[in-house]
Amino acid sequence: MTPLPGSTLAYEVVDVFTTTPFAGNPLAVVLDADDLSTEQLQSIAREFNLSETAFPLAAAEGSTYSLRIFTPTTELPFAGHPSVGSAWVLHRLGRIDAGPNVQSCGAGLLPVDIGDTVTLSGGEPSVSEPMASAPLLEALGLSGADLAGPAPRWAGVGIDFAFLVVRPEALAEARVDAPRVAALGRSGISLVSWDGEVARCRVFPGGVGVLEDPATGSAALGLGVYLHAAGLLGDGTHAYTVQQGYEMGRPSTLQCQLTVAAGVVTASTVSGSVVPIARGEIRVP
Repeated sequence: MTPLPGSTLAYEVVDVFTTTPFAGNPLAVVLDADDLSTEQLQSIAREFNLSETAFPLAAAEGSTYSLRIFTPTTELPFAGHPSVGSAWVLHRLGRIDAGPNVQSCGAGLLPVDIGDTVTLSGGEPSVSEPMASAPLLEALGLSGADLAGPAPRWAGVGIDFAFLVVRPEALAEARVDAPRVAALGRSGISLVSWDGEVARCRVFPGGVGVLEDPATGSAALGLGVYLHAAGLLGDGTHAYTVQQGYEMGRPSTLQCQLTVAAGVVTASTVSGSVVPIARGEIRVP
């Protein structure tokens, strides 16, 4: 391959939370960008125009590596599929070992375990009091007749989503009004159909330049926190599956586990597979 003129950086594109190429959530992982400014990193993310572009950087204290994550329009403190995909790429390249690692990001130091799949642990859980459903329903073109669960709440383990439980048919019927979702603040809406073990979801981020996300590890982790707060998951260790991206033609599978002790969430993880798609180099802005 003939190098591009000027300074360039190597990158890889992978599909995350799938075992099938061209499914899951695509991610660009740009390597060795430690000397670039925030503005340069944002320009590269805008050029890829994926839901997220990740930049693994030198390790901060207490970590194996650091990670900065950008949507086409803004930087995020934390996101699931960039964390899983970046760890997989770094291991494939021989830059980090299999087994336990620690990622430093805006949400703090997060354990990442690399095996047949990559398992990411969430940060400190947070959850709000129940909230009104009307603004969420209006932002997605739905009505009160579509509700099928407890009242919505904000919940998360690094960034917060509003979780809205609806009847299964409402997933396909939702029509997002992006400005209304952005006006809600925080990270957007996770629309959920829940059967006790499997959650079929659609995730609509708010104000980050992404209309809908095909696989959202941060929302999958936050879902467990919400389900516990809503009284649907009690003490003990609970495994649940998130299926997402089907309405977008990018089916994704996220395997999650939540541990609750004495009414307190003590651990949350999300695991998934990664498929290599492309590699190359990109010009430095």
